Amino acid sequence: MQDSGILSTFQDPSASPGGPSLPSPEPGRSKDLVFDTCQVGVVLRAVLFVQAVVSVAALYGAQGVAHWVSQHALFTAASLPAVLGWLLVLCASKRWLACLPMPVQWATAIALGAFAALYGCGLMAWADLLVPAPWLASAASGALISAVMVAALVARARARAPAGAAAKLAELQARIRPHFLFNTLNSAIALVRAEPAKAEALLEDLSELFRHALADTQEAVPLWQEMALAEHYLAIEQVRFGERLRVEWQLDANASGARLPPLILQPLVENAVKHGVEPSPTGAKVRISTQRRGSSVVIKVTNTVPAGSGARGNGLALDNVRQRLALLHDVEGRFQSALVDGVFQVRIEIPL
Repeated sequence: MQDSGILSTFQDPSASPGGPSLPSPEPGRSKDLVFDTCQVGVVLRAVLFVQAVVSVAALYGAQGVAHWVSQHALFTAASLPAVLGWLLVLCASKRWLACLPMPVQWATAIALGAFAALYGCGLMAWADLLVPAPWLASAASGALISAVMVAALVARARARAPAGAAAKLAELQARIRPHFLFNTLNSAIALVRAEPAKAEALLEDLSELFRHALADTQEAVPLWQEMALAEHYLAIEQVRFGERLRVEWQLDANASGARLPPLILQPLVENAVKHGVEPSPTGAKVRISTQRRGSSVVIKVTNTVPAGSGARGNGLALDNVRQRLALLHDVEGRFQSALVDGVFQVRIEIPL
């Protein structure tokens, strides 16, 4: 038997022969930012929250509905540019903020909130709509509102860690299920004498799966890495099912840099094999595709199902994927699954 290439496989997951062509990894991104305002969902929630505060504040001193509406419009004209400016500055400076200690990040965001409120107050004073201008009250309100929003963003960011850890544990347990491990090892044993090169490749794929399962938890990984992991899993199952497993890849190189939660595609591919290939005597076709569409990336995993069977996919696995996408990408991440004309389809859309 030739020298093992397992160690070299660890260095480059995309280098395995016969699989889809995958680009080289991107430089690592900082994970120290305690809050992130560069998401559509965050912007929408921040604007709605500030508008709710404005609506309540306009009630003070209102002498009727018409007066309240005018006060609300006045406060909105001052607060909307301020909150959008606050979000934009924090988003633009996220790389710089990530290099700062957490208390400094908090202080910076709160100070920017006070400055943004002063900016809004200045606009109204310049237009002679606020006389006299409440400079101190505006700065205090901006600091307080920004502190509340930062606290909410930090709490949301921290909520990702246990969800990711729980999902990682579930994937690890699924991947080391006895029947999967024993089937893989038995296949390798059967190939050792007849086809030692295939047996070596099979064990390399298995070791790569375990390497990813036991790696340190990350919030997000590039799409090319998830595709490489799916390739290793399907290579193992290809040995087991042979011609019954027909795999089709359609990968867009321009989509490879999209970020998504780790270990999120493999359970979808596993479901496709379990519920499409395994119960069918003639096997099934598993199709994996990626496509860049403007500023978003669409990922599809489809498999044919035996005639007369329904969408028996693992509901827990699908719910897990949906929840983890929502945690990472909020409203910008979309997940859909359906059984259409004998083909079970899973569609994921994420921002690039």
